[in-house]
Amino acid sequence: MAQSRTDKSWHGIKLAAFDAASDPDAPPVMVTLPAAWGQKAADALAAILPGKRMLHIAEAAEAWIAPIAARAAAAGLTEGIASALHKLVALHRASPSANVWRNRAAGQPGFVFNPSAYLDEAGTFDIAALGHDVRLAVTALTLAAPAEHRLRLGFTDLNLLLARLGLAYDSQEARDLAVALAGYIGAQADIASATLLARGAAPGYRITSAKLPENSALPGLLPAATAAREEAASLGQRRHETLLGFLNEPETEALLGAEQVNFAPALSALDEDGKLAHWALQSLAARGLTTETALARMLSGEEIFATPRTAAHAAMHDALAALVPVMPARPAAPVAPRRASTREMLPTRRSGYTQKVAVGGHKLFLSTGEYKDGRLGEIFIALHKEGSAFRGLMDAFAISISIGLQHGVSLEDYVEAFTFTRFGPAGAVEGDPAVPAATSMLDYVFRNLAVNYLGQTNLAPASIDEPDSVGEGAAERAPLLPLDLPAPAPRERRRNLKLVG
Repeated sequence: MAQSRTDKSWHGIKLAAFDAASDPDAPPVMVTLPAAWGQKAADALAAILPGKRMLHIAEAAEAWIAPIAARAAAAGLTEGIASALHKLVALHRASPSANVWRNRAAGQPGFVFNPSAYLDEAGTFDIAALGHDVRLAVTALTLAAPAEHRLRLGFTDLNLLLARLGLAYDSQEARDLAVALAGYIGAQADIASATLLARGAAPGYRITSAKLPENSALPGLLPAATAAREEAASLGQRRHETLLGFLNEPETEALLGAEQVNFAPALSALDEDGKLAHWALQSLAARGLTTETALARMLSGEEIFATPRTAAHAAMHDALAALVPVMPARPAAPVAPRRASTREMLPTRRSGYTQKVAVGGHKLFLSTGEYKDGRLGEIFIALHKEGSAFRGLMDAFAISISIGLQHGVSLEDYVEAFTFTRFGPAGAVEGDPAVPAATSMLDYVFRNLAVNYLGQTNLAPASIDEPDSVGEGAAERAPLLPLDLPAPAPRERRRNLKLVG
């Protein structure tokens, strides 16, 4: 039996086998891990270690822990590092990056911590355990990749921690907590890195620190972070150039049971199965609400689960960016909210009229819809034999006029804007004695509406221009000379010849 199966860290943990797959098209993999971790964690492990037929969490952990423990023994470092790393994974507190799981710890290896795993049911946060585990992670990563001078230590599912503490994601208290947590992790990492520098031949990098917030919702976290920073500053230099950073590995965070990656907020209170997400249930518990009470309040109109806006996510990103060198992309700037508009809808059954006319010989049907008080609320313009493009444009135009009328644009403004518009077809109007002529179809429509809804019978009559032409043949092509050439020109004379069979 492998050592990983007998390590005391895994004793007493109920395991279960899951049929997992890294993606829907991949063959199934039998993954054995703690039953409480669930299917998502099994799928995540299958994605981290692809190409396997069977996976056991303890054996997979032993595969990367054993080489680290061997190097620690050779270097004379802390004894028991193997059991400590097994315990770290077994308690669901942290996980190394995927390249460490695959024993290819290059390219900024890292560790991601699950801060909720350090908060017990009584609301006590084990700050000392987190500090110990951070120093352990730095040591393990240094042994796994001695040549790497850039590590990534971060945390995941901040949203769940905030929910358990009863903090709103978009509050200043939430941002202060995130900064204090990152500051504490960074200071403990600095201490571990400085200790390793004393044992190695690395050139060393000066330890600097950013400003911590004045308050923290977790009792004891801020004093612990301040003390750790003072200790790190006294050491002067560290082995690594950078230590803090967020992994861009959703599968590694899913292995820890994270519902939301890194410090992102939740976009919905429901999970993929349509049930309340774990963070939502924890939020209710922190506020002393049952699901029945929460449902009753929601039905009464109270907002129980407020969804943070993009601006809140960006504010959290900016707060952490001062401490963490490697950050995910900043959330996009929030889109300006749509300006509220008041639209007066027409009644379901409405009155109006339909007018059939011919403008310059082209048939047109104008239909109107009215409010109960007789005001115009919509128009429809139907053409008889025009092209599909022209008909489509006229339909869209009528819809836009109707929307404007329903939002309060006065008909007088439309009449002033569109009467006397000039384009073909135009000419005499047949079928409407109130409008004898129109300069265009739009001119006719708004002359008709002005008469019937505004009582304007005094509009200036439409003056119909001669249609534009594209020239008169040879006369238009004659050169501009003092004396015209003989007409018709030989070329034009030849054009008039006919072939007789």
